Amino acid sequence: HTSQSYLEKLVWKGATWRYPEGIPLNVQAQIQHEFRLVSELKYADYFLTIWEIVQFARKKGILCQGRGSAANSVLCYCLGITAIDPVRMGLLFERFVSSERGEPPDIDVDFESERREEVIQYIYQKYGRDRAAMVSAVVTYRSKMAKREVNKAFGKEETAELDELQEEVVESLRGFPRHLSIHSGGFTLSADPVVEIVPVEPARMENRTIIQWDKYDLDILGLLKIDVLSLGMLSAIQKCLALLGNRYTFASIPSEDPKTYQMLQRGEAVGLFQVESRAQINMLGRLQPKTFYDLVVEVAIVRPGPIVGQMVHPYLKRRDGREAAVIPHPKLVPILKKTLGVPLFQEQVMQMAIELAGFTPGEADKLRKAMGAWGVKGKVKEMSERLRLGLLRSGLPKEFVDRVFEQIKGFAEYGFPESHAASFALITYASAYLKCHHPAEFTCSVMNSQPMGFYTNYTLINDVKRCGVNVLPIDLHQSVWDSQIEPDPEARSQIRLGFREIKGMSQSEFESISHERSIRRFRSLTDFLSRVSIRSHVLESMAMGDCFRCFGFDQRNALWELIAHQEFLLSQTQSPRQADLFEPLREYESFQEDYEAFRLSLRGHPMQVFRKKLSKRFEKKHLKTAKEIRSVSNGSYVSVAGMTIVRQRPPTAKGVV
Repeated sequence: HTSQSYLEKLVWKGATWRYPEGIPLNVQAQIQHEFRLVSELKYADYFLTIWEIVQFARKKGILCQGRGSAANSVLCYCLGITAIDPVRMGLLFERFVSSERGEPPDIDVDFESERREEVIQYIYQKYGRDRAAMVSAVVTYRSKMAKREVNKAFGKEETAELDELQEEVVESLRGFPRHLSIHSGGFTLSADPVVEIVPVEPARMENRTIIQWDKYDLDILGLLKIDVLSLGMLSAIQKCLALLGNRYTFASIPSEDPKTYQMLQRGEAVGLFQVESRAQINMLGRLQPKTFYDLVVEVAIVRPGPIVGQMVHPYLKRRDGREAAVIPHPKLVPILKKTLGVPLFQEQVMQMAIELAGFTPGEADKLRKAMGAWGVKGKVKEMSERLRLGLLRSGLPKEFVDRVFEQIKGFAEYGFPESHAASFALITYASAYLKCHHPAEFTCSVMNSQPMGFYTNYTLINDVKRCGVNVLPIDLHQSVWDSQIEPDPEARSQIRLGFREIKGMSQSEFESISHERSIRRFRSLTDFLSRVSIRSHVLESMAMGDCFRCFGFDQRNALWELIAHQEFLLSQTQSPRQADLFEPLREYESFQEDYEAFRLSLRGHPMQVFRKKLSKRFEKKHLKTAKEIRSVSNGSYVSVAGMTIVRQRPPTAKGVV
């Protein structure tokens, strides 16, 4: 086999797997089209390299999925690199590869965040450190960093005011390279030793080597770059599937489940991928997703691009039937029909340029790249004028063309390609299905995959409790490092918190507990303290977090016992113990100590302590609880009191933080 012939063999084999009832004629035609372009540009080796890395991950049970513009390729779909059928969705291959583009394609693959390092080390071992290296990222001076550095150089406090000379120095430093960092997942591979082309150096991270060029340098030189990225939600989903006894695979999760969409319509999205921010939850309520493509739109529409381009409200009005979905040209129907006449995605603008303005697919891709640089003077003037004139010549109303251009300018702020949104929507749907049908297992898995997402474990726990799931505290004799699922008397799943929730505890300290309790149970707190090796501040967190209740101590008395034990170790004299030396903690103090120890509490919500006091203090305002608000008619004014769990940064347009 040549590289090209082997690639073609793998693709046709994959096509029979993807289309078990027969490969449709339009898919066969698209495969042949992509084969011709890949052969012409000599990219077969690149596709085979990515396929080989993905195959390694699959054999090792590492969940992975390609995303970005690669999802526009039916070759990537048949090779199992991506999971979106680009032919069925009508995606544009030239968004990924074109003969006019003059640069290698870019395939981004997400791997489980906790196992990505296995993939990275496989690449080093497979290709050798002389031919494989991670790409650097150039960190440049920004205003705040430049100000601090200049003040230090002038012997002043970092936050001191700048004089005129210092302001000039800061201005000259802005955008200037400061140091090299590691790219989030970029690798370069070379047939010849890479050390003969560019210096290679050890990175600060163990077992990593990097080159001194960034991804832009690689593009200019035409060197191969692959992106081995990490995604925490893939780790959480894989853990959830394991807790469910692997009754599903990621690919076999039932599709288009009505209960899952009903949950999303209610805005119950805490812990979900891509749709858990307040803005996304608000949009779920307005969009009311009923199909997978609705999720594709949901993922893409709450972005600076569509918002700046004023695409959101026209789309929602048309979706609600408050505005007619007028498409002003027959050739635009197949392009804009699925988004109700509003161009939400980069690919749609490219297709409009091809169909109505006489662009070739490669030229349309250049237009797509120009969208991201709209604000650069002169950068896109020629192409934008050509597109405008082409659309007007096709008979489109000037008002429509002007609106399209405002929307295109929005892409310069940040807009999702449709292929990328669809790839992310698959993960969104998988996480939503698991949360809807298996809330305990899903929440437990997300907690064990932290840090990730918007919310802390406390918020996740309160959310899963609303689904009727019981959450049990840490138990010295039953808990393991991770939180785990335990059956309850009502045959439902319940979550038992793990030792990882104790603030400051290391895994080696847990292993000390695990080893000792495997020999025999702890008979008393003194027995526990004499057998384990745990730092004093962690023991204090355990005491004030009520971990020693199994020995008959409340929080204060447990802390006193710790102090007495430490004094005994120092002086070898035992302080006489007085029964119930301290009053139990008040309710709010218990909440406070739980948060100090675990960053969460199972006693309820801290607001329950204040409700009576707040109701008396603001009696005239008639404060409503979150539960009561659900029964208040829409448009009513209410007064509420609550606890901040997440701050919106940056603030919204109206200053909401």
